[in-house]
Amino acid sequence: MWHTTHLTVLTVLLIAAGLSTVVTYVAARRRSAPADLPGTGIPLLDAAFLAGGPGRVVDTVLVRMHQEGRVIVSRSGLVTVTSNTAYDEVEAALLVAAGDLRQRDLPGLRRAVMTSDAVQRIGDRLAAHGLMLDPALLRRARSARRLLWLVVLAIPVSTVVGSILAAGRAAAERPVLGGATALLFAGVVLLVTTRPGRGRITRAGRRQLGQLTGTGWRPRHGVGVASGALLGVVALEGVNAGLPDEELQAAMLAAARPVPVPGSSSSSGSSCSSGPANWCGSSDPGSSGGSSSCGSSSCGSSSGCGSSSSSCGSSSSSCGSSSSSCGSSSSCGGGSSCGS
Repeated sequence: MWHTTHLTVLTVLLIAAGLSTVVTYVAARRRSAPADLPGTGIPLLDAAFLAGGPGRVVDTVLVRMHQEGRVIVSRSGLVTVTSNTAYDEVEAALLVAAGDLRQRDLPGLRRAVMTSDAVQRIGDRLAAHGLMLDPALLRRARSARRLLWLVVLAIPVSTVVGSILAAGRAAAERPVLGGATALLFAGVVLLVTTRPGRGRITRAGRRQLGQLTGTGWRPRHGVGVASGALLGVVALEGVNAGLPDEELQAAMLAAARPVPVPGSSSSSGSSCSSGPANWCGSSDPGSSGGSSSCGSSSCGSSSGCGSSSSSCGSSSSSCGSSSSSCGSSSSCGGGSSCGS
């Protein structure tokens, strides 16, 4: 009764893997249709996270504090805090990351703030509003889908092996090709319809970004004394869109540039660092994507980070192991970065 046992086992496996995949897929996207969008009233750092993930948030805060004279960024990439005033919890996280000496290298400071609770909560808030996909739920959906892939691949493999082993025997002893073909077709349909996509930004999130880009958007909140127009550009397009201070721009671009780590497939400039951070950020502050490298990441399209399907590595890699990096194109955001 090979043919009966073969089909029964494959059918049970396909149903179990298919249900797991569908449930996790629906859970990851169940909040992707918000009733309304914040439009041009979206807070500055929310827009930065949506467009470029955690990395873009930190870049925006650094530019704002630099414009207001509260931090100094040297050409060599050393950040010096000149004021203990923090206007929001992300700036407070930056002050903590700077340490008692109020100085720290820009790459290390950037990574520390990106993975802080203050920045991670921005991503959680955007996901709760249906503008981004929760990276933890995406990871579960991708894990379930990998199991489904294994079951789908097992169908033709087991059928071929069974046919070879049962060659010359009666029909009742050989696999039923018609039944195996039907199961394979069903499995492929499930894989196609539950594909989570590379980015972590939802359709609603893309519509939200569409209301901001190309309109000369000026944030209404979180601007302080610094130029609203400049911060709007940095939040949506990154620091390589043009900063009046070329030395600051060069230092920030260098801080976000991935640096290969010997023996690791990731890089030290990646979107996330160690710890329990959920959201990875694009390691390129000039990219328009925001789902980080991991997820989509990273912070891509988006990212990034993002996505947070992690590709792990050493202590400065994307996201995954204790020192991994994720990312999507991070993110994570605009299409990204593991921001994605």
